[in-house]
Amino acid sequence: RKGYFEVTDGGTIFLDEIAEMPLGTQARLLRVLENGEFIRVGSSKVQKTDVRVVAATNVNLLDRVQAGKFREDLYYRLNTVPITVPPLRDRGDDIYLLFRKFTADFSEKHRVKPISLTPDAVRLLTRFRFPGNIRQLKNLAEQISVLELEREVDATRLATYLPAAQTSLLPALVPGGAAGGDFGSYSERDILYRLLFDMRRDMTDLKKVVLELATGNRPAAADTQELLRQNSHLFNNLNDSSPYPAPEGTPENTSGYYLPASPAAPLRVDVSSANYADEEDVDHTEDISHETEEETLSLDAVEKEMILKALKKHHNKRKYAAQDLGISERTLYRKLKQYDLESA
Repeated sequence: RKGYFEVTDGGTIFLDEIAEMPLGTQARLLRVLENGEFIRVGSSKVQKTDVRVVAATNVNLLDRVQAGKFREDLYYRLNTVPITVPPLRDRGDDIYLLFRKFTADFSEKHRVKPISLTPDAVRLLTRFRFPGNIRQLKNLAEQISVLELEREVDATRLATYLPAAQTSLLPALVPGGAAGGDFGSYSERDILYRLLFDMRRDMTDLKKVVLELATGNRPAAADTQELLRQNSHLFNNLNDSSPYPAPEGTPENTSGYYLPASPAAPLRVDVSSANYADEEDVDHTEDISHETEEETLSLDAVEKEMILKALKKHHNKRKYAAQDLGISERTLYRKLKQYDLESA
């Protein structure tokens, strides 16, 4: 018998859910799109066809390409005139207009009076996320048209037809992808420590940038120098040594950063010279430094524990463990060497 492309010769064919097409079929479709040629099943004769193809999908095809489940050449061949249809939840007042259209159709079909909504019911309807998009809205309109005895529906009655778990406007939880990783195998404590570790690393990088901008090649302004003196304790643990060499005659055991007031006269910002309100604040600052040190040790231990968990989860396959942790393979190798886990 004739196939779709042979029957549709000279017309338009619509391919729905194109992302679910098997890779073998994708290769044959690519040949039709490139050369306009196809071969019937069980035949060896090449036939020609001239068909305009309209394809649709509800997933990101580029993600499917990166996952190796969709041909990249077919994607660019199909992506000639892309049309993006926004989800129903982003279409505002269209939700109520479509609901009225569907209820009018179903009232005519079932020979009943059309459904009307009260203002509070309209607000509830337009705030609903509709994860099932237009099909879910159409199903809702038919349910109410068939089951409701009263033709005017208020918000309380409408809420009984809406799934309770989907009425919130908060972001929906989705499975972790390649970028974010899968947190399903970690406890809340592990996730919290991982976030804190990332925040601490970002804060350290930000402090380094601020220090570099304030102590660049040009002389620092007087107010900038004074600000750094008052907050020098914030830059205490960025590096093991000062980013600037100490002036001659300075004892080797002093700590602090040296900010060049001029090329010939560097300005030393010492932690011990910071101005504090009273002695109690100084003691408080020392306690904070001690707590920071303990936190650093615990974070390293948690990072090591998470690396071991990821390796165990993926049977020591480091590529997938690195993806799960949200880091590169090179970073994972460096961490394994750092924590002496190369034999893991």
